[in-house]
Amino acid sequence: MIVAIVRFSLPKVLTLAEATAAYEASAPNYQRVDGLRRKHYLLGDDGRVGGGVYLWDSRAQAEALYDAAWSARITARYGTAPTVEYFDSPVTVDADAITVG
Repeated sequence: MIVAIVRFSLPKVLTLAEATAAYEASAPNYQRVDGLRRKHYLLGDDGRVGGGVYLWDSRAQAEALYDAAWSARITARYGTAPTVEYFDSPVTVDADAITVG
C-alpha cells in the first residue's frame, strides 16, 4: 500500500463548515478512481491549510491521478499549487485488525 499526503495553502481561512461543504462537492470526483482505497480530507487547525490523505494500491496509480490537469484544478480552486508526498505503508492497524502488506 502507498499513502499519499497532499497539502495546499488556502486563499482564506476556512471554518470547518466551509471546508466540509467544499470537500463534499469534490468528493464524488474521487469515487471509483483506479487503485484508490480511501481518501481523508484535511483541514489544518488554523484553517489555512487543506489537503488529503490517500491510501493507494500502488504508487503508479497515485501518480496517474496527480497529473498536470489535477494540479491545475487544485491550483485554480485554492489559488496555490499542491504538494504531494508518498510513503510506503507496510502495516495497517484498524480497530479490529492488523494488516501486513
